[in-house]
Amino acid sequence: MLLFKKKFLDDIRCGRKTQTIRVWKVRHMRSGQLSYIPGVGYIRIDAVDKVALDELTDEDALPDGFSSATELRQEIQRLYNEQQLNDHQVFRIRFHVLPADEQRRLKEERRQRAKGR
Repeated sequence: MLLFKKKFLDDIRCGRKTQTIRVWKVRHMRSGQLSYIPGVGYIRIDAVDKVALDELTDEDALPDGFSSATELRQEIQRLYNEQQLNDHQVFRIRFHVLPADEQRRLKEERRQRAKGR
């Protein structure tokens, strides 16, 4: 599951935000994996790449919903403390929201599994 601030949910739903930068000790996701964003629905992970925070460009920032790399880095520095930024790895996760028919199918499968417990 990927969690996002509410301010990003509309941009994710309409396809303007198609990536996120995360700071993790180890990689938590793989390309091709399904995940879920509360308030949005199911997504498919398209790519997970290790990146250097200081090498992110303005072009990298746009699919993340930011107008510049500086703005993106400032947001990351607000979300993660100095120790996390120094001791962990930075990952760029690219994703897309699944179409409505796949959303319905996956939700129904989840309901069926829950009934079987």
